[in-house]
Amino acid sequence: MERNAHIEADIPHILIVDDDTRLRKLLQKFLVEHGYRVTLAASAAEARARMTGLAFDLTVLDVMMPGESGLTLMEYLRSHTEMPVLLLSARSETTARIAGLEAGADDYLGKPFEPKELLLRIRALLRRAAAGPELTPRTVRLGGWEANLERGDLRKGDMLIRLAPGELGLLRLLAAQPGVPVSRIKLSEQAGNAQERTVDVQITRLRRKFEPDPRAPRHLQTVRGQGYVLWPD
Repeated sequence: MERNAHIEADIPHILIVDDDTRLRKLLQKFLVEHGYRVTLAASAAEARARMTGLAFDLTVLDVMMPGESGLTLMEYLRSHTEMPVLLLSARSETTARIAGLEAGADDYLGKPFEPKELLLRIRALLRRAAAGPELTPRTVRLGGWEANLERGDLRKGDMLIRLAPGELGLLRLLAAQPGVPVSRIKLSEQAGNAQERTVDVQITRLRRKFEPDPRAPRHLQTVRGQGYVLWPD
């Protein structure tokens, strides 16, 4: 019995939050068939209740739900956990996607979608989350901020800001090559992002967290035609 519990604990546990009963059950069946543990929630309130008693490795979250929206729940998740979050929405417009990523999501998938694409994105997010702590250096200084690349936070005096997994992944990749431009394609591939646009949005979010003037960045700069470069102190 203990051996089975240990084996189950090694299987990634995914929380699916969506008010569409049919979609929830279809995704549960599909992901279980591909080796994942899956827990379902029909609303943000139910998701909060699930998270009080269970640990999850990733959340698949619908944006448009009755009552509390997915974006509001996203803000709660970002203040309480560092697990990856993949947003789902029937609104696939660029503005909706950017809003989701700016809220702290690590990836965004418009409905309808192919289950295989969802599976690939889940695998990429879990792989990135698992590989992250092995990257170096442990900390980098950015102006008055110290970024801890193991804990995933920014500190400045008494101020503490948590980094979303996607933001942390990009910062680790750039910090591993300080002063060297890294292309958007390479960042997208190594960080597990499906789209280069996702990298752009996460870079913008990072700048807002530690740059004195995000529109004229000193530490996280754009190199025209080459990508992004990090200049620590």
